[in-house]
Amino acid sequence: MSKLAIQVIDKSYINPADKTTKQVIKDLEINLGNNEFVCLVGPSGCGKTTLLNILAGLDTRFTGSIELDPQHLKPKVGYVFQNPRLLPWRTVQENIELASHAKPEILALLLENMGLTAEKDSFPEHLSLGMSRRVSIIRAFATDPDLLLMDEPFVSLDPPTARQVRQLLIDLWSKRPHKVLYVTHDLREAIALADRLIFLDTRPMSVITEVTVTIPRKDRNKEIKIEQFRQQLFIDYPEITKLL
Repeated sequence: MSKLAIQVIDKSYINPADKTTKQVIKDLEINLGNNEFVCLVGPSGCGKTTLLNILAGLDTRFTGSIELDPQHLKPKVGYVFQNPRLLPWRTVQENIELASHAKPEILALLLENMGLTAEKDSFPEHLSLGMSRRVSIIRAFATDPDLLLMDEPFVSLDPPTARQVRQLLIDLWSKRPHKVLYVTHDLREAIALADRLIFLDTRPMSVITEVTVTIPRKDRNKEIKIEQFRQQLFIDYPEITKLL
């Protein structure tokens, strides 16, 4: 069983205007178990995207360590950004193939699982936003990552479309499980998706508390179950109310 240990002792920026130092993350420790789906919940601007960029290797200016057990392995990372970032001059399938050397049968299966087989030769301008989101998810899954990073990928979708794409995501993840670190400030969404919730305080970002989601996955599509769990969280962990 592989585990991922994340330790960010310090991540700071220097303000170019007055040369002052602004600390974004302090003494943050997160561990992910094998194939665990973890949601990071915190207010906008607290540093969640900064953490994902560190994990993706896009930002190396921090003090700390990212280690996969066994330690001789370097985790392969997939990243789903807030913006789908599809190349407009390439088709759906070509956009996916740019990021992956997956076998054609694997790509065909991913397209089928996400309901996009009929759109594989379409260009991004002909896709709805929900479809574009699904393409970006397939692109990340196609790399067969050890760790999948997702940065509020459904933030601009209307609620019915967001629920549909979330269910497609979970269906796909259940068939091809791996570690997922999912950023959101939507507590209902986090409860619907995660095995575990990690609540983050504002800058400098640090962990306030962690909660295991005990709702069976077969009941995660029931709004009443999600809302009951959410209300109980506020009773059991009143310190999280300031974050949402």
